Amino acid sequence: MADYILEMHHITKRFPGVVALHDVSFKVRRGEIHALVGENGAGKSTLMKILNGVYQADEGTIVLNGEETIIRNTTEAKAKGIGLVFQEFNLVNSLSVAENLYINRLPKRKGRIDWKAINREAQEFLDSLGFNFKATQKIEQLSAAQRQLVEIAKVLALNNSLIVMDEPTSSLTTTETEILFKLIENLKKEGISIVYISHKLEEVFRLADTTTILRDGEVIDSAPTATLTRDKIVEKMVGRSVDTEYPHRSCELGEVVLKVDNITRNGLIEDISFELRRGEILGFAGLIGSGRTEVAEAIFGAEVYHEGVIEVGGKKVAIHSTHQAKDEGIGLLTEDRKETGLVLDYNLIWNITITNLNKVRRRKFISSKAEMQLADQFSKELNIKTPSLKQYAINLSGGNQQKVVFAKWLFSDVDILILDEPTRGIDVGAKYEIYQLMNQLAEQGKAIIMISSELPEVIGMSDRLVVLSGGKKVGELNREEATPEAVMSLAVSN
Repeated sequence: MADYILEMHHITKRFPGVVALHDVSFKVRRGEIHALVGENGAGKSTLMKILNGVYQADEGTIVLNGEETIIRNTTEAKAKGIGLVFQEFNLVNSLSVAENLYINRLPKRKGRIDWKAINREAQEFLDSLGFNFKATQKIEQLSAAQRQLVEIAKVLALNNSLIVMDEPTSSLTTTETEILFKLIENLKKEGISIVYISHKLEEVFRLADTTTILRDGEVIDSAPTATLTRDKIVEKMVGRSVDTEYPHRSCELGEVVLKVDNITRNGLIEDISFELRRGEILGFAGLIGSGRTEVAEAIFGAEVYHEGVIEVGGKKVAIHSTHQAKDEGIGLLTEDRKETGLVLDYNLIWNITITNLNKVRRRKFISSKAEMQLADQFSKELNIKTPSLKQYAINLSGGNQQKVVFAKWLFSDVDILILDEPTRGIDVGAKYEIYQLMNQLAEQGKAIIMISSELPEVIGMSDRLVVLSGGKKVGELNREEATPEAVMSLAVSN
């Protein structure tokens, strides 16, 4: 039996205008957890999609269990014992969890589908994994975290010998993440190999036996994880030394530009009050379900608030729609850029200019020339990496997609930016660029609210912190007071 379950030799893949992979060789030992890391756009997902038959390599070979093989599609990959947990959900929302688990392989009895047996077996399987939802629930009834767990369960149900997990914890809570880690460790004990793709390096150091680092479609290093450090991985990923995780900023805070008094959304948030100053980054911290996003939605007019007063620039405003919020100079970068931040099947020009078409209107018509010029200006200012402004947003890396959302709101000339999970699902290099962009905007006089589930991030980037728990404000801390212990003590207090 070969020591390596998988060997990919000299893989090259080209797309129009870009070489996604160049001469990449990648090996996975039997029964090991092998981390694959790199910035967004480094080629990680492309390499794994070639392994799974989604793409075909232009050059190179794949060896499974010591034998050279060709994988033409996902069906062949499954037949060879390869399972892939995609970063994007691949579920049928109108079907139940059980139906999604057994899709294309529904067991029959006397020519009929035995739904009772399917639901019973699916529930037993979910219970064995420690997942807290019902097999009979429709996918559309589940949270994003639960849908991610269904994706994982789909792959585990097929008894694969090699499983690829692409950002599997991006939507999971801390508790769900721990459940997944135990599952992965048990799979390793059973001799199953795991390729683990993650931007969260703490997960890499906890789980991985070996780490391979990609940059710009090439392998930079592959080594036992124990021989690497966080700084060394980051430096190899981004091609430069990142001196500090959270770049320093010093600027004078100006006048109050946003004042929120006793905002209440029945059953969700209650009596939330705070002030935001020009040039300030105000962090919102709290556990999942604390009400952070609900406050943002109320201020932005995405959801109705039932009580309370909002003042913008010293003037009371009644914000009942997102259009009103935009007119008042407020923009919201939502927590799910793919669902609510971008139109993925449209190009960058359209995604950047859509929030303020008056800027590119010439009399009664939209000027394509003006659109192109202004989109190009903002693309360059934010260092959006793309072969063309006519590239569809879906083809960009996560970090560059996030920059397009920033560009959209800057194009709209907003003065108040609410950033809900602005670095979710992007790599450390792109995160650092987002942090620098936030600092630049604050120095230019923009006022920023930053919501983040990553405690070190929200502490490291904020001038002040508002802490929420159970839909209520339970504390406010300045930069000196905002230690992880102090924040968590407040976050669990209600």
